[in-house]
Amino acid sequence: MDAIDALNETAFWLERELADSFKVQAFRRAAGVIAGLSHEELTARLKDGRLKRTKGIGSRTFEVISQALGGAVPDYLENLRRRGAEPLVNGGHELNAELRGDLHSHSNWSDGGSPIEVMADAARILGREYIALTDHSPNLTIANGLSPERLMEQLTVVDGINERCGQESGFRLLAGIEVDILEDGELDQSAELLSQLDVVVASVHSKLRSDKRLMTRRMLTAIENPHTNVLGHCTGRLVKGSRGTRPHRSSTPKRCSPRARNTGSPSRSIRGPNARTRRTN
Repeated sequence: MDAIDALNETAFWLERELADSFKVQAFRRAAGVIAGLSHEELTARLKDGRLKRTKGIGSRTFEVISQALGGAVPDYLENLRRRGAEPLVNGGHELNAELRGDLHSHSNWSDGGSPIEVMADAARILGREYIALTDHSPNLTIANGLSPERLMEQLTVVDGINERCGQESGFRLLAGIEVDILEDGELDQSAELLSQLDVVVASVHSKLRSDKRLMTRRMLTAIENPHTNVLGHCTGRLVKGSRGTRPHRSSTPKRCSPRARNTGSPSRSIRGPNARTRRTN
């Protein structure tokens, strides 16, 4: 098996089962490290020990590369394939056939695990009509939020991918952002930049246990911003995952929901259901 293919497929399966992003990125990074090496050079480096000492190659990625160079499907990848082969739940096939796109996704520009190009290709192969690239905004430094300069740079990447895909593909990568809702309800990016995006997802990421009255006012202010299209993971809850669990945040959904529906045009603001198993939001 080709070593780069093995690393990238391993990253795919890890991301599919919602592994931590750093694990996914480790395999993507290793694939990038060996991308310029011929099979012969890679084999030589494996034999003389240089590969194991290469920056960006860890013990697990080294194991995958070694077994792939030996002509086998790596054990780690085989196990991931087996785990990922479980059938969909009842009704899953019908629901999957109805899916047209995704309005909330993260690339490795912020805290996602995959390059933008890989995400776009995967969405197209799955038959999606669109996905919105919604990396984080500057305030969320822990998630490597995009500065205005990086966001502008990302817009050129999005344009390039859409140009490469072409209109005949039936797929479009939407330029977007998951913008932080600040404590006063304002959005963590300039109105000028937000106006250039196709999709703006507004989410609360700080002081999640604030007083209900304050949190409701904060969310309503964000909803009333003319640039807000989607209210992200509105309840804030976590039900599983490495970050532990968190109950519904203190806010008044019944006040937020009608406001989200009625602000501006009918499509101005919607609540974003989050189907990731750690949220089931």
